[in-house]
Amino acid sequence: MENGSTGTAAVKKPNVIKRVYDWVLGWADSPWGPVALFILALAEASFFPIPPDVLLIALCLGCPKKSFRYSAICLAGTLTGAAIAYALGLWAWDMVDHWFIPGIFTQEAFDKVGAMYDELNFWAVFTAGFTPIPYKIFTIAAGVFQINFGMFMFASLVGRAMRFFLVGWLIWKFGAPIKGFIDKYFNWLVIAFTVLLIGSFVLIKYAF
Repeated sequence: MENGSTGTAAVKKPNVIKRVYDWVLGWADSPWGPVALFILALAEASFFPIPPDVLLIALCLGCPKKSFRYSAICLAGTLTGAAIAYALGLWAWDMVDHWFIPGIFTQEAFDKVGAMYDELNFWAVFTAGFTPIPYKIFTIAAGVFQINFGMFMFASLVGRAMRFFLVGWLIWKFGAPIKGFIDKYFNWLVIAFTVLLIGSFVLIKYAF
């Protein structure tokens, strides 16, 4: 009987990520929502597990006419976080690496990003910024592998701006009805767009 009760309690125990997700969403109803969005976007660029899109969507739905303002706040936060993550990778990786590996990402994934930087550079950062690929691995690795900081920030600006302002525009244009589409298809949409975009440049490079 005791074992059965324990098993039931274990099943009912809330998932940690789900609790963090709900906590993030809770800021949408707070006057500090925009500040929380900036901090969340900053943190997600290096270690936080929940993408800022969650709070961005909630804030935009609460006031669609401010959607572009919220997108800009989210972009400013993520670029600040990217610069901090780059600095950590460049100057302090030996002191902080044990916090990230294997807690946030694996050594294997980190090494693969380093190999991508040898060939792709701009496109690696852009793809991570625009698609659901974990952006945080790329920001820290950019500093560790010492890729050009200006190029890194420009690629981050383009990729993240396209992602956040696309979310803001969709909600500004269509309102609450678009939320289901964003939740279900948005990531597939940006992946398909990125594949087509990068594919077209690769085709031009090798065909002409």
